[in-house]
Amino acid sequence: MLGGMNRLLLLSLSLAGIVAVLSPSTASAQRHADTILVGGKVWTGNPDQPEAQALAIADGKVAAVGSDAEVRRWAGPSTTVIALQGRRVVPGFNDAHVHFFDGGQGLASVQLRDASSPEIFRDRIGAYADTLEKGRWVLNGNWDHERWTPAELPTRQLIDAVTPDNPVFINRLDGHMALANTLALKLAGITRDTPDPPGGSIVRDASGEPTGVLKDAAMNAVYAVIPEADATEISDALHAAMRYANENGVTSVQDMSASPAILRAYQQLLADGELTVRVYGAQPLSRWERLADAGIAADFGGDMLRIGVLKGFADGSLGSTTALFFEPYLDEPGTSGLPSDEMVDAEAMLADMLGADAAGLQLAVHAIGDKANAAILDMFAEVARRNGPRDRRLRIEHAQHFRMSDIPRMHAQGVIASMQPYHAIDDGRWAEKRIGAERAKGTYAFRSLLDAGAVLAFGSDWYVAPMEPLLGIYGAVTRRTLDGAHPDGWVPEQKSGVADAVRAYPAGSAYAEGQEAVKGTLEPGKLADLMVLSQDIFAIDPATIDKVRVDTTILGGRVVYQRAAE
Repeated sequence: MLGGMNRLLLLSLSLAGIVAVLSPSTASAQRHADTILVGGKVWTGNPDQPEAQALAIADGKVAAVGSDAEVRRWAGPSTTVIALQGRRVVPGFNDAHVHFFDGGQGLASVQLRDASSPEIFRDRIGAYADTLEKGRWVLNGNWDHERWTPAELPTRQLIDAVTPDNPVFINRLDGHMALANTLALKLAGITRDTPDPPGGSIVRDASGEPTGVLKDAAMNAVYAVIPEADATEISDALHAAMRYANENGVTSVQDMSASPAILRAYQQLLADGELTVRVYGAQPLSRWERLADAGIAADFGGDMLRIGVLKGFADGSLGSTTALFFEPYLDEPGTSGLPSDEMVDAEAMLADMLGADAAGLQLAVHAIGDKANAAILDMFAEVARRNGPRDRRLRIEHAQHFRMSDIPRMHAQGVIASMQPYHAIDDGRWAEKRIGAERAKGTYAFRSLLDAGAVLAFGSDWYVAPMEPLLGIYGAVTRRTLDGAHPDGWVPEQKSGVADAVRAYPAGSAYAEGQEAVKGTLEPGKLADLMVLSQDIFAIDPATIDKVRVDTTILGGRVVYQRAAE
């Protein structure tokens, strides 16, 4: 017992020493900063010191925040001085929901997001296929048939003639529906006699033949025959993804698709000193035992690479009409959506949740429709009831459509709303034709969730949407849809304030991964992850936030991106 007390005393003294080193009053006499940023407007995110002129960085952490005079005391002969010239500094963005490898791979693939007609869609696929060797798969794409008039789903017949030698499996931008050409269907063994799998749908024409469009779990048959990416392909994709992240001020990502092969690639990048984002990698909920059996719980790892969160699925997406609602879709009254293949057996899914939670792992579950969100809140409540109280950081990924009566439950149950505000200005172009104005009141309900006391963690869902947090902030604050049809905002009562939206990226997302003690705000002792913006987003017209650019991105005190001078 005495030995334990001695160890605690030594630990306390050690921590006190660390605090003393980080205190500006003592540290300035002992050492100099590696970098200081002066002459600007620093938004710290710290309510005790929200604004400052300058900031000092030492050993990869914030050493001091204050006036120019206070921070310049940290300067020494080898200190790098960054003159902000009045520009705004904010904490580095933490994207709470990305698919990092898929996004990086997609940067080099066919680009279909803005294809405005079936003909342009077809021609781009054909031109890209012509650059590939025979037999190479055409993947990614991120098409959006809602841009077409009429908004009809594509078919395999549309693209077969331009892809005779290459199997094609290109996803809709939400990732819950994809188009296969005839060759890909053949390789996957999908015919008119193939039944719909649980949690999925094979779209068929009037004669019963597959059109090539597969929804949710039906996509798995094609995924099973697509060759695995090799280590070089994964590394190349992650390098491309990191460049894109840093260009947009993203210093941390929470990768919802971090397979073992991708985790190995992250580990190698870290060992080689090439990892320029901090990563929290999610594993599938259904595979929770492989982590638990190894003794891994939430928050396993270091500042740069961590695991311990599990990703589950409750339903599909609004764009694919597979998001699960209490009432049918207005434009497809024969369906109210689909439960995911996990949720088809809700008891089995709950058993996975209970086992994973008991092992100390974190739960993050995709839920889009109002029925899916209500069901996951019910299941989370059951997990807490059976396993007892603890700090779980339970998360609903997307949290897009709520019954208004369910919104207070998020705070009451301590559930984090991991949301992607860009989706609001994208889906808002067409969402009401599917669910109507009344249900839309609880859609991307930023203001109602904030008013109810819920924690918001913002992200992009890249590759599904751009990994550009400034666009996300613009979306949350203005709710101006991409088609320009709602200049005053779609469901304007759900707008977020600028500070709330900014806070949700670094601080809310840090809280969502249990890292709020080490990052998310700019205060002494925390990681020096930050960016310099071209304009002050707190002072300009919110309608122009989408025009703001990231000038500099700093990770752990190191510049990882510098915008070229215009």
